Amino acid sequence: MSTLRAPCDLLEDVKEAEAVPALYFTLSVGDSEKELGDSSEKEVKSADFFIVLKHEGECTVTPIEEQPSETTTEKGADDASEKSFDFIMFEKYKITEKSLCSQNEEEEALESPEEASQTENVKWTDNGKTSLESKQRESPKISTEIFQDTVGKEESSKLEEENESTDKLDKPMKTLRVQSNENISKSNNANVAQMSLKPSPSVGSSLENLELDSLLPAVRSVDSPLGSTENGAMLEEAWEGLQKSYVYYKGKPVGTLAAMDPTAEALNYNQVFIRDFVPSGLACLMRPANAGGDPEIVKNFLLKTLHLQGWEKRIDNFTLGEGVMPASFKVLYDSHRQKETLVADFGGSAIGRVAPVDSGFWWIILLRSYTKCTHDYTLSELPEVQRGMKLILNLCLSDGFDTFPTLLCADGCSMIDRRMGIYGYPIEIQALFYFALRSSRQMLKPERDGKELIERIDKRIRALSFHIQKYYWLDFTQLNNIYRYKTEEYSHTAVNKFNVIPESIPDWVFDFMPLRGGYLIGNVSPARMDFRWFLVGNCIAILSSLATPAQATAIMDLIEERWEDLIGEMPLKIVYPALEGHEWRTVTGFDPKNTRWSYHNGGSWPGIYHVLIVP
Repeated sequence: MSTLRAPCDLLEDVKEAEAVPALYFTLSVGDSEKELGDSSEKEVKSADFFIVLKHEGECTVTPIEEQPSETTTEKGADDASEKSFDFIMFEKYKITEKSLCSQNEEEEALESPEEASQTENVKWTDNGKTSLESKQRESPKISTEIFQDTVGKEESSKLEEENESTDKLDKPMKTLRVQSNENISKSNNANVAQMSLKPSPSVGSSLENLELDSLLPAVRSVDSPLGSTENGAMLEEAWEGLQKSYVYYKGKPVGTLAAMDPTAEALNYNQVFIRDFVPSGLACLMRPANAGGDPEIVKNFLLKTLHLQGWEKRIDNFTLGEGVMPASFKVLYDSHRQKETLVADFGGSAIGRVAPVDSGFWWIILLRSYTKCTHDYTLSELPEVQRGMKLILNLCLSDGFDTFPTLLCADGCSMIDRRMGIYGYPIEIQALFYFALRSSRQMLKPERDGKELIERIDKRIRALSFHIQKYYWLDFTQLNNIYRYKTEEYSHTAVNKFNVIPESIPDWVFDFMPLRGGYLIGNVSPARMDFRWFLVGNCIAILSSLATPAQATAIMDLIEERWEDLIGEMPLKIVYPALEGHEWRTVTGFDPKNTRWSYHNGGSWPGIYHVLIVP
């Protein structure tokens, strides 16, 4: 049993200490149950200090070990490195009355190690600040934030200024205030606190009760050689299912079906979708031919969809642009003519009657992937293929009324092909646009009008990358800057260039945004910022190098920090958070398929896992 001094005695000792500003940290889990028990049985002396975690009216006091001397630290360095639990170091804190709970609550916290908090590795840097080493997880009772910059060294120098400005926020912030009357040297060993897991808000059950032993066979099967019995059987089953989905036209495979579920209504899932075939095509390109790989299906797909691009595209009395690629196509057998025919959908049969903007971009990206994998450059050099690329690019690079290099789109024009409030300049389309520009830049020939088109591509790439990196990027520093934006600025030197009203920032962003991480927001347009997280747009931005190396690292850090929210037990959510209540009714128009955590509205899409794994 731990021994404690009364809070009033501690306060008397503290009153003489010099006041030092509080620092803010977030702690995460990492200790085993054995270590939790060991830490709870250690004696707490009078010089010890307490970490007080406050959240939603609750207060928990966790004892911290007294710091050993420098000589003890040096001798025990090797032993400390072998310990499996994480640690954290603090400097110059003091205990205040507000940071102490009642003595009963303190004893309950000491006697209940399973409800205590665990810590995270923190190391000292040259400038006296701390840098986090281990990943953050969250507690079902205590939610805290890690205040650490991850994008660039210039931002890390502003940490103290950010901590001071955080107090000015009116939005509720979940923070951890740690204060002590002890001056702790940098060479001292770490203080330990304990924390438990927090369940994902989108998943009904918690990961806390998940048995690790049940995961070991799966982990071993992944790490096992490709030729092992278990792994080989799984791969064979997957390839067998993929080959069953092949669609043939005149005896040649030209694509794969969007879905093969005999229990569900077919609708248009019995067709070949341009965007849906891309992961199947990449798998066929990467797998060796003697193991089931089939580059020929990718080549046939590219040529057949290019043929469909040349069709006249008319919806009612309006003719679409010549370069528009179909959203999908299917093979029909004409019994009268005794032959197979192709039927394409350019948006006229789609549920939203919206032409697919992303189909042309995916086609260019897959064409570039085919040439890189097979080294068959003759396909991309064909005159008809060169013309097809130019038609797609001319649609996007044509002059208009836009003042931004981003591409203006309607709602439902991409993978999210239903009304979900992505109209304007969605990040998924901008990332695919940038990827297609870079891919076509490598394949276009400078003959005839090709040289002029290449120059236009180069200019657009520079302008688009600057626009996305500067105005779409959001991290903790930028969030605080937006929160303090001035409005109605009429000048070319205006900071708030889009006249975004700070009150339009949703409350969930402040809880969702950790300091260690960031992401590209969903949309930026006049007086509007869509702060939702979109998986495909952010991952494609990394793959295409649209995001800077520092931003790419921060995006992956955010995925790690918010793994339970963004990945969960059933991966992979394409958007976070889900729309619900009045917002769902107004944005989706009461769409029954896009209820919260379903389909496009925060639903899980394991089929697009490749865009997360590749970065």
